[in-house]
Amino acid sequence: MKRLFTDGEKIKEICKTYPTPFHLYDEKGIREGVRRLKAAFSWNEDFQEYFAVKACPNPFLLKIMQAEGCGVDCSSYTELMIAEKLGFHGEDIMFSSNVTPAQDFQYARKLESIINLDDFSHIDFLAQNGGIPELICLRYNPGGDFRINGSIMGNPGDAKYGMTGAQIREAVKKLSKMGAKRFGIHAFLASNMLNPDYYPSLAAILFELIVTLHQETGATFEFVNLSGGIGIPYKPEDKPQDLEYIGAKVKEAYDRIIVPSPVKKLGIKTELGRYMTGSHGILVTKVIHEKKTCKDYIGVDACAVDLMRPAMYGAYHHITVLGKEEAPCNHTYDVTGGLCENNDKFAIDRNLPEIEIGDILAIHDTGAHGYAMGYNYNGKLKSAELLLKEDGSVQMIRRAETPKDYFATFDFCDILQ
Repeated sequence: MKRLFTDGEKIKEICKTYPTPFHLYDEKGIREGVRRLKAAFSWNEDFQEYFAVKACPNPFLLKIMQAEGCGVDCSSYTELMIAEKLGFHGEDIMFSSNVTPAQDFQYARKLESIINLDDFSHIDFLAQNGGIPELICLRYNPGGDFRINGSIMGNPGDAKYGMTGAQIREAVKKLSKMGAKRFGIHAFLASNMLNPDYYPSLAAILFELIVTLHQETGATFEFVNLSGGIGIPYKPEDKPQDLEYIGAKVKEAYDRIIVPSPVKKLGIKTELGRYMTGSHGILVTKVIHEKKTCKDYIGVDACAVDLMRPAMYGAYHHITVLGKEEAPCNHTYDVTGGLCENNDKFAIDRNLPEIEIGDILAIHDTGAHGYAMGYNYNGKLKSAELLLKEDGSVQMIRRAETPKDYFATFDFCDILQ
């Protein structure tokens, strides 16, 4: 059984003040997760976590990350704006983007961010739009399949991100001639990995690449960015990641490959999003309809606007019916939202306790790529975001959208007046 980070009665009390649907985040869990990550990599004196803003771009949560010593990983102009407003600057910001507009590079350079360059052709484009910095990171894509112990974990060859090994070599040479003096290497080869050997395997690949590049080019490499990919236990049978094991195994690869090499020392960077906030968020929604036709449908006041992952990926999100946590799951339902799309379903053929209109459901693990992926199809409005603080109080950290927000982009004319 998956447990919520707070009890059902507390959530019901919150519903008396804040109407459903809303996302609720757990400050205590987020802070503890950051501290556990930092402890697992404390052996590396230059370790730095850059929280992936795209996972949950709420400034209140970013301030928590900032207070815990994290930087931010930004991928767009507006994410850079948030970072600047919150006081992130320089090497506190990793700018990882692709198909990058000129103005985004210019802004990232203005903030003196670390640029994580996605493509060889972007070298000249960056030179023309912001200039080549002394410190720059290059995104690597080895192509083909990514395997751990013979099993396929991902397909980098099908991904649009990163440069080939040959392109990376030429990029280092070219950038060095253009003024770059310090380098980092980044790669993201698989998503939501529950295999604890993912990070150690990726680290070994990047360590070996850096040693080879240093020997071939003489370039100085300062860090390796292991990016994201550490998964969370969405399903009850999934096990949470053993960060202590992961950190220790990355250290083994580091000691085996980097320490005896001419490189000798590297900083370790991560860009985790899902691990940082995913398990520490829930979507709270109320049952407003039940429809019995060929199937038994439970209709709730949330929809794919609030959580797109099930509709987009067929992703599993556990559901708790508040007040019925110990009841037998002897009814089979599709739990749906109200969009005019048949994939607007939070669960399909899910065994749950008997559900009644007015019941409150908590949809688990929505703290990353939940609110962030929302949209306004059917004119649906995005919900509020709330923070359960360490002292037990609740703070609204984003209000729900209103029709005024939805129509705001027509403020240049009077057609709707």
